[in-house]
Amino acid sequence: MTMNIDRRQLMALGTFGLGALSVPASAALMNARGFTHGVASGEPSQESVLLWTRYVGSGNSKLTAEISASADFSDAKVAGEVEALVDRDHIAKITVQDLDPNSWYFYRFIGPDGSKSAIGRTRTLPEGPTPKFTIGVVGCSNLPFGYFNAYAHAAQNGELDLMVHTGDYLYEYPVGKYPSKTEALAGRQIDPLSEIVQLADYRLRYAAYRRDPDLQRIHQVLPMIAMWDDHEFANDAYKDGAENHDASEGDWETRKRVAERVYREWMPVSDKKYGSPRWSEYQIGDLATLFVTESRISARSEQLDLGAALKGQEDILKAIETFRDTVWQDPAQQMIGAEQEAWLAGAMRKSKAAGTKWQVWSQQCVMGELKLPQEAVNWVADNAPPYAKARLAVGALAAKSGLPINFDSWDGYPKARERALSNAQEAEADLIVLSGDSHNAWAFNLVTDDGVAGVEFGGHSVTSPGLESYLAGARPDVAAKALVGTNSGLQWTDTSNRGYMTVVLTPEKATSTWHFLDTIRAKSIAMRGSKSQTVLRGTNKLAS
Repeated sequence: MTMNIDRRQLMALGTFGLGALSVPASAALMNARGFTHGVASGEPSQESVLLWTRYVGSGNSKLTAEISASADFSDAKVAGEVEALVDRDHIAKITVQDLDPNSWYFYRFIGPDGSKSAIGRTRTLPEGPTPKFTIGVVGCSNLPFGYFNAYAHAAQNGELDLMVHTGDYLYEYPVGKYPSKTEALAGRQIDPLSEIVQLADYRLRYAAYRRDPDLQRIHQVLPMIAMWDDHEFANDAYKDGAENHDASEGDWETRKRVAERVYREWMPVSDKKYGSPRWSEYQIGDLATLFVTESRISARSEQLDLGAALKGQEDILKAIETFRDTVWQDPAQQMIGAEQEAWLAGAMRKSKAAGTKWQVWSQQCVMGELKLPQEAVNWVADNAPPYAKARLAVGALAAKSGLPINFDSWDGYPKARERALSNAQEAEADLIVLSGDSHNAWAFNLVTDDGVAGVEFGGHSVTSPGLESYLAGARPDVAAKALVGTNSGLQWTDTSNRGYMTVVLTPEKATSTWHFLDTIRAKSIAMRGSKSQTVLRGTNKLAS
């Protein structure tokens, strides 16, 4: 089955059976029956793709999956049968095999009562010579902060082949914390009202997010490759704990297991045994290998805390320098862990040896080096609390000693970063790093002492607020200019816009475009603007 339909024609086909979304209100969600949350697809290969839906019946429900080269299903074939299990929150997933490479497909599920799900659209990856492939990159989508207009715009962007979600698909906080009640947008309701800790909590939160029509739509029209960040578990998660977890919430290992289980239930991703390797790779013809790594719960060391190191110290500058030269430089501080590092290094070598043009690494946190500009002490709003002003003052002092802004990013794990980039250099990779987490847009040249190692395209958030919300005393353009001037690897940044990123790969170059939505406080796909950055193959640095 091969389908080579122009994507603009595909988009002109409309909603593929979705029609006007009927999204159950919170009170009715628990009583909803049938296909409750649309369809989704993910993890494509040259010959297969994973299909997802949710069907609520009176018990376990046997569904039939159909796939077709045409939207009217005139040539539909049964892809297989799958059960929506009560024990899996009524989720059904099936991986369809024996598909044709580089082909678009339509799919749907049929319930035991003959009812049909929404029609989804998906595709397989190309094999062999590939002239072009376009990836959409999204992350950091906090529902109460605003509308998912970035998803809505990406869903109607007829140039995309695949979506990558870099994490923070949802947030764990109780209602009123992040955002506060005054910051939250009316009508953007989440369940439960409390922080999510137990199995039922996590399931309710995913159900609340997945009833959003724009999130349903992006899943419906494009396959997604996804990996969690921290908020799918708890803020600033690491292997043995999290900033937003304490003993009153139970055992951390139990919470991790629960959170990963529910993520694998509700996302179009493979079911894996807990603790098994969480990394993956996808071959995009001869054009690119996409590597996806996990940097939170597998091996990450606890984040360093400069504030704790300075507490009670009389000579602050000396304490900062001691921290810089000892704790911060400790090679034992792990971000992705030795096993995952070794896998990634070997996979890059294999990709390059096979003649693949680009080595694209999708991971969660900003990899480029970021220090706080000295003028940032004047950026805080006049009415900011004293602790905020004090943090900026310490941050500026730390920057003078070469320490970074954020110890939760790769900046907090400099030896791990050095190893990863050195491995890419040894593989002679044409490295593109995709990142999220920070809520802001970044374009970095990544370097080691041995020279250029690759580039980083850091994606901005769908809705979560960026630096503009913390540095209200400076115009975004002023802050961006100072950040670029302070950090030699940083070539461009935007610290004030929400949206999504597209990365266009060709054999000669890769271009990232950051798309800025006009607003998230009202339903709109109007654009405020965009910015593009390009890397030429063989240079491992952004074109000037």
